[in-house]
Amino acid sequence: MSHSQDQLLGEGKYLRLLSRDTWEFAQRIGARGVVGIIAVTPQRKLLLVEQYRRAVNARVIEVPAGLAGDTELAREEALAEAARRELIEETGYDADRFTLLARGPSSAGLTDEIVVLYRAEGLRRVSGGGGDASEQITVLEVPVDQLADWLRARTAEGRLIDFKAWAALAFIRD
Repeated sequence: MSHSQDQLLGEGKYLRLLSRDTWEFAQRIGARGVVGIIAVTPQRKLLLVEQYRRAVNARVIEVPAGLAGDTELAREEALAEAARRELIEETGYDADRFTLLARGPSSAGLTDEIVVLYRAEGLRRVSGGGGDASEQITVLEVPVDQLADWLRARTAEGRLIDFKAWAALAFIRD
């Protein structure tokens, strides 16, 4: 979402730092979007993933998520197709349908990034998951009726929980 009045302050391999009207913010390079997936198995378990995140120097519990259009093979993929790819890659589950739930900024004061959240329905396991070669993802399957208590217990243990995992509480009630 670059604007003509943006001033480039710096650029790395994956991110650039911009200034607009004295406000500094980050922008991704080479990705067309970000997707998150709310996926509940036929056994009524929410799929979550846990992985190390360098920016916070800790493992974080999250909904499956990822970038769209960030590789040569996926340059033109639709966001729903990116959601399918990420769900399979991270959790080992595929889905029959992906329904758009919401879209909004991931951190409006820090980045222009917009996350598009999908519900995955008709889940079936197709592989072991765990991410690609650059990731070490642990797949978590949490019973929907225990999710709030489970998230609170992980928080009490000092674990970091991405807010989209908390938001899943509202979306799984629909």
